[in-house]
Amino acid sequence: MNLENHGAVGFILGGLALFRFGMIFAGDCLQRLGSNRIRKLFNQISDRQYLAIIVGITMTLILQSSGAVTSMLVGLGTAEVCTLTQVMGVIVGTAIGSTFTVQLISFDINQYGLAIFAVAYIFYFAAKKRIFKDICGIFVGFGMVFYGLELMASGTAILKNYHYVMDAFIELNKNPLAAVIVTTLFTALVNSSAVTIGLAMSLATSDVITFHDSLYWIYGANVGTTATALIAAVGSNYIGKQVAWAHFFYKFGAFFIFFFFTPYIAEFFLQWNTDVVRGIANAHTFLNILSALIFYPLINPASRLIQNMFPKSSDEKDFKTEFINMETYESAELAYAQARREALRMGDIVLGMLKDSIELFREDDPDLYESIKNRDNQVDMLQREIKLYLAHMADKSQDLGKPIVRLITYISDLEHAGDVIDNGLLVLAKKKQALKLEFSGEGWSEIKEMHARVVEAATMSLSCFHLQDRELAIRVIEKKRELRKFELHLKESHIDRLNRGFAESINTSSIHLDLLSDFRRIVGLLTNYAYSLAKT
Repeated sequence: MNLENHGAVGFILGGLALFRFGMIFAGDCLQRLGSNRIRKLFNQISDRQYLAIIVGITMTLILQSSGAVTSMLVGLGTAEVCTLTQVMGVIVGTAIGSTFTVQLISFDINQYGLAIFAVAYIFYFAAKKRIFKDICGIFVGFGMVFYGLELMASGTAILKNYHYVMDAFIELNKNPLAAVIVTTLFTALVNSSAVTIGLAMSLATSDVITFHDSLYWIYGANVGTTATALIAAVGSNYIGKQVAWAHFFYKFGAFFIFFFFTPYIAEFFLQWNTDVVRGIANAHTFLNILSALIFYPLINPASRLIQNMFPKSSDEKDFKTEFINMETYESAELAYAQARREALRMGDIVLGMLKDSIELFREDDPDLYESIKNRDNQVDMLQREIKLYLAHMADKSQDLGKPIVRLITYISDLEHAGDVIDNGLLVLAKKKQALKLEFSGEGWSEIKEMHARVVEAATMSLSCFHLQDRELAIRVIEKKRELRKFELHLKESHIDRLNRGFAESINTSSIHLDLLSDFRRIVGLLTNYAYSLAKT
């Protein structure tokens, strides 16, 4: 293999690496911008499948990966926050959402990729505000995507001159089923259907494969992207497995239908006289929208079929509400009491999450990490069910208007506290473990002391809600104010260690200060209820 051939391989592999990294980078920035909206979107789904499809499209645009969205659904299913029927529409929507990136890279702007990256990176580096930094980061990521495509196109153009490479593709193109299998495995390996289709665009531009051949690459990319969710479903419960296999059967079913009509599909798009890259992008979009239209009427029967294929085993126990039930509504007073009991249960879960979270800063424990995340999903489910129950109760009784509003506010605060633990404390713990950082001895002692006081305040707050004790509410408010002063004292202590040049304090400074702030936010959310009780 001569130097030119080495250069071709380098261009292709380097282009693939830049493309994939750019996708990940842009997706991370998009996720930070939209992560607060993801759960709100999901909570709006209910049983309206058309809305679920819109949510699936939106979530895929935010996360830049249909596999990542489906893996999230597997996690929510494992935590029993959702059922397969609720998320089938989301699965269909992810396929449509994944076409956005392919459409974007199909436009003739690859030659500007390096310039987009360079300019965006200057602003990204200079940006101080997180939101502006993430917006610039999106352009940095897509700049790498476009430049990666240009490198791949250069590499495939060189490979065209080597007969053994062309012979390999000719043999692959002679066996469409083999082409689908190879591209499916490649997509599973790189974990991105956009990378596979981007490579197909480069090969088609260099006349290594034809437009007709590229359709089999689209099929393989669509099926291969299901690997992420299937892997995520390993060890999950029956709902998680249902979600992952529903995703697979949907993509495989679409491939099975379209495979036999490939020559007609190719002829249809070639009549448009578009360039081959735009043709591939349009075919990808068209096939995914068409498959959504075909399977939309079958969502409910398909859900039942897959639920029968992967039933709940005898040793799996459902997580569900224990004290409220729409069908057994008796009186407003009794219903309100039962809703309060469910809220107390929700508070106990949040308190357990808070107590356990400190252990993740001591050592990396993947099982505990997953346990806390699953409990946060349970908190989300309880909040949704209690809200629906209270709304149903409000329609039947006008006497409990203010108590219902206060209870809804309380469970919303609990849910937000759970989110701070999930999206705040767990992220900081992961960052600390990933960077292999250690707090200074003094710093770790202070963090443990702050955590102990936060747990004490949270416990008092739950007791205050349970007992409806005005004097206890006043003490809870005083405890919150004391904690605020203690937080300021600890931050001053940390800054003093920075001034003294403690290496551990310097390395963990951002984590340390963010951790103290998150503890304060949790206390603020959990003690809000005490103010209304103290006024009575």
